[in-house]
Amino acid sequence: MTSFHELGLCPAILDVLDAEGYSAPTPIQAQAIPGVLAGKDLLGIAQTGTGKTAAFSLPILHLLAQNRRTPVRRGCRALVLSPTRELASQIGASIRTYGRKLGISMAVVFGGVPAGPQRRAMARGVDVLIATPGRLIDHIEQGDIDLSATEFFVLDEADQMLDLGFVKPIRRIVAQMPSKRQNLFFSATMPADIGKLAGELLTDPVKVAVTPASTTVERIEQKVIHVERSRKRALLLDLLNNEEMSRILVFTRTKRGADRVARQLEAAQIRASAIHGNKSQGQRERALAAFRNSQIRVLVATDIAARGIDIDQVTHVINFELPEVPEAYVHRIGRTARAGTTGIAISFCDVEERGLLRDIERTTRQRIPSEDRRGEAALAVRLPDVPEPEPDDRYGRRFGGRPNGRSDEPRRPRVPGSGGRTFGPKRSADGEGKPDRDRRDGGPNRFRSGSATGRREVHAEGSVDRPERRFANGPRRDQGDVSGTPRHARPRRPGGGRSWSENNNRNAERAR
Repeated sequence: MTSFHELGLCPAILDVLDAEGYSAPTPIQAQAIPGVLAGKDLLGIAQTGTGKTAAFSLPILHLLAQNRRTPVRRGCRALVLSPTRELASQIGASIRTYGRKLGISMAVVFGGVPAGPQRRAMARGVDVLIATPGRLIDHIEQGDIDLSATEFFVLDEADQMLDLGFVKPIRRIVAQMPSKRQNLFFSATMPADIGKLAGELLTDPVKVAVTPASTTVERIEQKVIHVERSRKRALLLDLLNNEEMSRILVFTRTKRGADRVARQLEAAQIRASAIHGNKSQGQRERALAAFRNSQIRVLVATDIAARGIDIDQVTHVINFELPEVPEAYVHRIGRTARAGTTGIAISFCDVEERGLLRDIERTTRQRIPSEDRRGEAALAVRLPDVPEPEPDDRYGRRFGGRPNGRSDEPRRPRVPGSGGRTFGPKRSADGEGKPDRDRRDGGPNRFRSGSATGRREVHAEGSVDRPERRFANGPRRDQGDVSGTPRHARPRRPGGGRSWSENNNRNAERAR
């Protein structure tokens, strides 16, 4: 089949395809579209970059236009599930383009952004809803979205859904939809678990397999460079001196590693940015836009960008660190050689990654040409000094100075009854934050509860570390009376008024 006009799509869609310069369908489009138009379920196995989005969106748009119906309130006629925010946004942009002459309503729902605008967009119902599983379940639980009248269900990048642990959420979402619907199931690979899920969802499907599972794109020139881990950044800078490398994707395994590589490139006067799961949605979208518009030359990413992100004219993909899942290698290098072009994929491999390299070669069923640059003198370039950034103040020192409250340092014990304050060394008067080791007995036992030398010991002139609080009624209730007399009630605030406990209870009543 050599033309979209032979597929039986409506004239409005064909006009858009002609305007966008799409004349001939890709193999998966040519095989999938007729089956979907006939109302069949579909099982599509194809690598990323083969045109899967158009393979399911074009026939669905045609069927929605041919059978116009007002969506139910808070409902959708077609649901497309995507594993990542970026892929959901890209699918939404494609459907918006293909259906711009059809008057089709659409909404995109994913996490990392306020839920209010998404709730309002779904209030009257839409024809097409593109969503990630987590945020969709949130809306379902809050009654914002009703899937009881869904006619089409598309599960895109099913194998990545499995990798990200979305199988149970998918089953919860499927349970909200009617049993009579058309299902389209797409995956780049077909492991046993994915085959089981497909068997649960599909009924007598049309099977389309454009390429064998787990094979790499033939137009990509692949190479492995063996190098010591400590010399990878120097090797990367050395490779980037080649001006032919105009748009480069660099993949790392960790978020902190991506940030570190991006800072090193910026210090070397190479325009770069990082994208990973700890970035806000706005930061991720700005980084991708800057990369697409050639405002930056290098985009450093974790595997969040390895699937479905359609970025034109990526000349090189560099695996700064090999992925732990062999299939992820296929999706990483698939970011280049798109839309009929060619590309180059270079992977760095240190001694500890040799096992990962063997797994990749076994999965892709090919031997990747290698080059040994270990100990090469040319790599002994001086790297720019890049200090590690301070912890983000947004998270606060009391949360460990790192996102999500994680910290490499153990938390200090809490002071009983203190509302969350912690034991810890007193800051010195010079403000440098050094412990005052000479205070009281000077040893770690000074913090023991009930000790006369405890941090909260009360003197006549007031609290030792908070002199602005003076307690006329004696020691705090959580410390007791070191002389053995009964504990006093919580003291009132200086100058009268409600006590601390009374004020806390009053605030709690207001919160209710």
